[in-house]
Amino acid sequence: MSLNVIVAVVVALLLLLTCHGQEQRLLVPMTLVRNASALHAFCLDGSLPAYHIHRGFGAGKNNWLLQFEGGGWCNSLQSCLERAKTRRGSTSLMSKYEVFSGILSNNASLNPDFYNWNRVKLRYCDGASFAGDSKFQNETSLIYFRGQKIWEAIILDLLPKGLGSAREALLSGCSAGGLASFLHCDNFTNYLPKNASVKCLGDAGFFLDEKDISLNHTMRTFYTNLVSLQGVEQNLDTNCTSSLNTPQLCFFPQYALKFITTPFFILNTAYDTFQFHNILVPNSADPDGHWNRCKQDLAACDASQIETLQGFRRDMLLALRGFLKYSESGGMFINSCFAHCQSESQDTWFGVDAPRIHNKTIAEAVGDWYFSRRVSKEIDCAYPCDSTCHNLIPSTQVPDKNQSLLKRQSASLKLLQILGCLVAF
Repeated sequence: MSLNVIVAVVVALLLLLTCHGQEQRLLVPMTLVRNASALHAFCLDGSLPAYHIHRGFGAGKNNWLLQFEGGGWCNSLQSCLERAKTRRGSTSLMSKYEVFSGILSNNASLNPDFYNWNRVKLRYCDGASFAGDSKFQNETSLIYFRGQKIWEAIILDLLPKGLGSAREALLSGCSAGGLASFLHCDNFTNYLPKNASVKCLGDAGFFLDEKDISLNHTMRTFYTNLVSLQGVEQNLDTNCTSSLNTPQLCFFPQYALKFITTPFFILNTAYDTFQFHNILVPNSADPDGHWNRCKQDLAACDASQIETLQGFRRDMLLALRGFLKYSESGGMFINSCFAHCQSESQDTWFGVDAPRIHNKTIAEAVGDWYFSRRVSKEIDCAYPCDSTCHNLIPSTQVPDKNQSLLKRQSASLKLLQILGCLVAF
């Protein structure tokens, strides 16, 4: 046997060992909604909306799971014009393939209750949680605020593809997409057969109307400006808006929740890192950076800062008290981890080392609730008691250019791994 052959065999064996045990990545291509223009459904920049769909099979072929993508918001003309030039405002700039993992996985061992359902990821390109309906135009700029129309266009595109005859359906989402689940839950039910079992899940979407550490309503002001700019108020729950002196507040789930009639599951950490960094301690409330070290490393938080975080947890549980006590069809999993979004990541959704409350993973809690196997309202003890947490503190110090470089390097490495596996086989 020649030396070249021996080397090739050794390399192949090494690649097989590298690939062995890795989760098989499910890459799902993008589908553009070609007839969306008829509904005036456009992303911020005027591009067509899109989704990714992976078909169900076997016993799940008539069941549907729709997942709203997250990604923050824009609440001013300037921020929306800037967003329109990024993947958050244009499908032209988005990745054309998405990895389906966690709640979107097609592997029964990784996603036991929903693996064989039709799973759809709705791409987010409007900046208002799929809820606006307006546009801005002057001599130099044209920007679309058509999130509500995007939602409608995607649903109408999916109905003849099988969604219209769904037996089971779950509307879900993460972050700004989790908020979209609250906003569109009851409307989703209206599109589906009367005998379908329809439920909704909001992951990291329970954004609190909370004062920041300087006692300002930073997030309330942000949302009020967003609702006004993007024409959202007309699409908020009318029962909610008519009950408040400030109808824009119905963009906050804590005010809209009691008017949602469809069964709902709330998945949130009590110390959500986005809310920690942007609602409780935004940069505007901490100009001298006293919280910088604490934001990056929990071990650096002093006793006063920890007590402030515990106060935020208490306020979240207080906002959920009515839902916990009175909602017979609702479910919840409120853990005490420092994270943001837990349903799409395999590490936090379901696995040997996934976060747990009372020895139950998020996937098990959601499945128990959806299929009515048992009551599923789980609330964790306060930090730092939970040893199962994946405390994911995002870095706020990496410049955008460096983040882009890291993402490109990571994508290149993953591509090499995939190619390596293909070569090995």
